[in-house]
Amino acid sequence: MSKIGIIIEREYKTRVVKKSFIIVTLITPVLMVLLMAGPMLINMMGDSNERNITVIDQTGLYRNVLQDSTKYHFVFADQTPDEIRTSSASTKKNAMTALLVITDTLTKNPKAATIYSHQQIDIDTKNYISNILDKYVEHEKLLSYNIPNIKQIIDDSKANIDIKTIRWSDDGTEKIGSSELALALGMISAFLIYMFIVIYGSQVMTSVIQEKTNRIVEVIVSSAKPFELMMGKIIGVALVGLTQMLIWGILVSVLYGAAMAIMSPQLMQQTSELTATMGNGQMSAISTGAMGDIFGALQGVNFLQIGILLIIYFLGGYLLYASLFAALGSAVDSETDTQQFTMPLMMPMIFAIFAGIYASQHPDTSLAFWTSLIPFTSPVVMMARLPFGVDAWQIALSVALLALSFWGSTWLAAKIYRTGILMYGKKPSWKELWKWLKY
Repeated sequence: MSKIGIIIEREYKTRVVKKSFIIVTLITPVLMVLLMAGPMLINMMGDSNERNITVIDQTGLYRNVLQDSTKYHFVFADQTPDEIRTSSASTKKNAMTALLVITDTLTKNPKAATIYSHQQIDIDTKNYISNILDKYVEHEKLLSYNIPNIKQIIDDSKANIDIKTIRWSDDGTEKIGSSELALALGMISAFLIYMFIVIYGSQVMTSVIQEKTNRIVEVIVSSAKPFELMMGKIIGVALVGLTQMLIWGILVSVLYGAAMAIMSPQLMQQTSELTATMGNGQMSAISTGAMGDIFGALQGVNFLQIGILLIIYFLGGYLLYASLFAALGSAVDSETDTQQFTMPLMMPMIFAIFAGIYASQHPDTSLAFWTSLIPFTSPVVMMARLPFGVDAWQIALSVALLALSFWGSTWLAAKIYRTGILMYGKKPSWKELWKWLKY
């Protein structure tokens, strides 16, 4: 085995077998799935409690309006609010969620309804009651105009415009598109690229500094050239990143699929209940048309292309920055000495995040185009543009420029690395690093 291969194996094994790597690799996908499916899960868990609403209707008009559902139960009483408050306080407070008092006709006095409770009621309960009463008052006001079929006329005049987006491929086939889905995929991919480059690039720098501080590097360079040591370290850490990325991809897919399979029946039931509550067909259109568009758009996404380019741009961006991180680590004696150098090195990546956010909203602008070609920003920005559709020649040119920049940065970093790796007791300046490049 070559010397670089030995160094790669050492860097890879020492990191992969660490407990911290194993724990983070296994826990992070769970947290990502909870982040994606958590809101739906919390919503499902929060809907299990029944709400018992006591109603005092002094007008006698709303007994048939406030109907029971699976979650809300209305009990009409002839007592006064003080009597109900006293009786509920002497018994279990949880027996009555709230007291709804209607003192006047709501069509004439919209403020005639008041909700009393021992504890502040949740927003869902308030909105549920308000929606029922709003629809009834709206219906009654329409009837008061005495226009034949006015309710039907208004319902027929409502327009739910649903504009579909279709993408033409090069061979003329049509695929359903979604700007929202493309935006989400682009931002997730760009953030993953940024996160992996920064995390693993910093690991290379930290490893170089630790070996230099512990004087281990003096033993290693006696049997391997500084360039071989630097390349072995960079490639070894890159394989660790690819391993973690692959495991995350598999675990997230499996866990998210299982979570959706478990929650789908409950979500369908909630959608049906909400459709019945709305009563005007809007939720039916949303639950069928919108969901169909989402699944159609997902089928139109080239996940294979995104996955392959995600790996390519991770490797290209990582190798570009890792070589510079390695050179920086070799030039200093401790991590505290890196502060004057890390900020200029991180500025392009920070700018890339903002450019990626802009590119995900305006993928065809000049700023998005050029920052997706410039090697220091292209890994992040190109991944943000990719779900919107990018010409093959732009991708090829971007990857080629990234590869050339990697070789150039590696050549420059090797000059600094071979000089700085054995230099102690001196804090280099930018002028000093420039001299090392000339050696």
